[in-house]
Amino acid sequence: MIPDMDKLRNRAETEKIAALLGADPDEPVAPGAPGSPENSGARERLAFLRTLPAEDVRRLREQAAAALFDGTPEMLDRIAKATKLVPAGVAAAISQKALGPRLAAAVAGKLEPARAADIIEKLPVSFTAESCAHLDPRRIAGIVDRLDENLLVRIAVALAERGDHLTMGRFVGHLRDSALERIIPQIADDVVLRTGFAIDMPERLGQVIELMGEDRLASVVGAAADGLWPEALAIAGMVPDEQRARIASLAAAQPQERLDALVRVVAEQDLWESLLPLVALLGDEERRAVAGLPSLRSAGVLEGVVRAVVATGLWAEFLPLVEVLPTDSRKTVADAAAGLGEGELDALAREVDKRDLWGLVLPLVELMDDEGKQRIFELPAFQVQAE
Repeated sequence: MIPDMDKLRNRAETEKIAALLGADPDEPVAPGAPGSPENSGARERLAFLRTLPAEDVRRLREQAAAALFDGTPEMLDRIAKATKLVPAGVAAAISQKALGPRLAAAVAGKLEPARAADIIEKLPVSFTAESCAHLDPRRIAGIVDRLDENLLVRIAVALAERGDHLTMGRFVGHLRDSALERIIPQIADDVVLRTGFAIDMPERLGQVIELMGEDRLASVVGAAADGLWPEALAIAGMVPDEQRARIASLAAAQPQERLDALVRVVAEQDLWESLLPLVALLGDEERRAVAGLPSLRSAGVLEGVVRAVVATGLWAEFLPLVEVLPTDSRKTVADAAAGLGEGELDALAREVDKRDLWGLVLPLVELMDDEGKQRIFELPAFQVQAE
């Protein structure tokens, strides 16, 4: 079983590698495309990537990029050499009129970053934005460092308008804070979420959030209710603890129907390992707001939470929420726990004992039927606690 945070990161990495190969992750690789049967002999669907750890998919993507961009025809090297012999304005005109965005990006990847930047500054922003999707990722940092900030802002806004969040995710980690401060107000909340989800340098997310300010962060979290809760959860899992707590509180402050939609999405996609650590960061009143959601009265949802907690060991994160659930919901959780297998029940008791959570568990035991109580009482960890 892939952990939820890894599951969300895997989803982003699978999207990235699919875009790199020009394929849909849920469809067979198209004939003639990079990675197609006649090119590589591979017949697997890209969907198999969804079963792998995200870090493995990331490494595969980097290796695939290196193979694709290092294996380009010698013709590109010749074009790049010729490009060095003419003024930047002439090279830009050739790129636009003769090469097109894809080939122009391939040639830019063969040039020294300073020369590539000189040519890019002579190109229309719309052309550059389209070309960015095809640029060798290893060249981004060197080129971005040499571009005028005003141009960087315009390119970023153009990418946002194109809806190209995957390309934005590659570039955003390389942008200066001063550029980000100007870009963030010009792009929509949903673009912020999609770009954060796809970011190649998650260590930069914390600074991006700080540059947003509290009001904009609240607006972005609110936008997650429009079908982007998984993206918001993924971002929350990649930022420092203090920011994670802020995101959790902003999510808990959403209207009940929006917060309930979050729980239903988490239940449908089995993302409890991403949500429960956020719930654990909430204050008492915020946790009660979550506990009162209609979705957490559903036996199917609650039983799914218990299964996920058993698999992940997140009892310390889950039990404080259980404590404030309505009585009928707590009874459902108690019955689900009582029905666990012997090994699962023993693992639960050991974790509870290790984390000193008996004060939260015993009220649940009281709600179990006699058979369930007996099973709990016979556990070695409970016997030790009773002594």
